[in-house]
Amino acid sequence: MAKTPENLSIQPLADRVVVKPAPREEVSASGIIIPDTASREKPGQGIVVAVGPGKYEDGKLLPMNVKVGNTVLFSKYGYDEVKIDGQEYFILPESSVLGIIK
Repeated sequence: MAKTPENLSIQPLADRVVVKPAPREEVSASGIIIPDTASREKPGQGIVVAVGPGKYEDGKLLPMNVKVGNTVLFSKYGYDEVKIDGQEYFILPESSVLGIIK
């Protein structure tokens, strides 16, 4: 069964994940201003707000490894940007998630 918060008006399909991106930091902890081009070189980071049920392989449903509420790192080229109710979200396949931050 796919998991989605009740207030989100989108349900991802198959092995897709909906991520709310973390705000981009423009100034480092030491006060150095980081140009926008430098921040694009890093993987994206955000919070998982919805997950699909998983994908089928050889007739079996493979469960998702990420869960709603996980903070994840994801590939900077592996997502689609969407706006839902004025909020920006990224939809990506689970294979584009590089890791879960604990």
